[in-house]
Amino acid sequence: MDQAPGSPQEPRDAQGPPTCYRHPDRETGITCTRCERPICPECMISASVGFQCPECVRGGSGTGHSPAATQPRTLAGGTIAQDPRLFTKIILAINLLVFVLVRVRGDSLLNDLVLIGQWPPHPFVPTEGVADGQTYRLVTSMFTHQEIWHIAFNMLGLWWLGGPLEAALGRARYLALYLLSGLGGSALTYLISDANEASLGASGAIFGLLGATAVLMRRLNYDMRPVIALLALNLLFTFTWSGIAWQAHVGGLVAGVAIAYGMVHAPRERRALIQWGTCAVVFAVIVVVVVLRTAQLN
Repeated sequence: MDQAPGSPQEPRDAQGPPTCYRHPDRETGITCTRCERPICPECMISASVGFQCPECVRGGSGTGHSPAATQPRTLAGGTIAQDPRLFTKIILAINLLVFVLVRVRGDSLLNDLVLIGQWPPHPFVPTEGVADGQTYRLVTSMFTHQEIWHIAFNMLGLWWLGGPLEAALGRARYLALYLLSGLGGSALTYLISDANEASLGASGAIFGLLGATAVLMRRLNYDMRPVIALLALNLLFTFTWSGIAWQAHVGGLVAGVAIAYGMVHAPRERRALIQWGTCAVVFAVIVVVVVLRTAQLN
């Protein structure tokens, strides 16, 4: 259990080495250069001289810099959070809530949330759809599921992929990755699919997370074979199973790879500019695709 900042140090065993004050089950020979409490490799943060513990870093460096200047960061420069899965849990809860509401209210709600270009089809005058001003469907369809197997697969993917990505990127960057991947899938579906063909599901966003995982593992020089096999298997299902909007999968995958590459390969001195610039470019492409398709349909 974590010890509160400033609380007395645990008594040391004269028969053995000291243990980390935040993880008492871990022996260590390293101490914080400021408070002199023992810290394990997971807790120690490099300082100008030696190592400091997370509490001393958050409290300020003692060199005149603001606490934020020495705050520990993720690989992509995000702030390290106590709960690295918070946004993943929130997104999962939203999907489950919408699923329950759709099951309770039926088609009356479902028809208002799904992604569709225009409805009814020609020769009737369309009154609904993205092309008729209901652009919100590009977003609501990302959180909408109708079948239990559909939401089960997507939420399992979200939990397995989302948590590690949120921890590696930080909350803001992770949220941008998820939403833009989902929008990328919606935009490509809107562009290619028949205008009167409805689609729904978080698959575009999940494929974006899968692509981002591949980019992150490559950046960390991890073994790529597991993620490549998983990606190949999912693409096989995408193009062989009936009733799957492959456009959403491909659009989300491309957007996720592009955003993740900008996130993890941005140089430190221009990190924020390149990361958010990449997100802006992806969003601009999505807007252009939606505008062009709308003009075509109208």
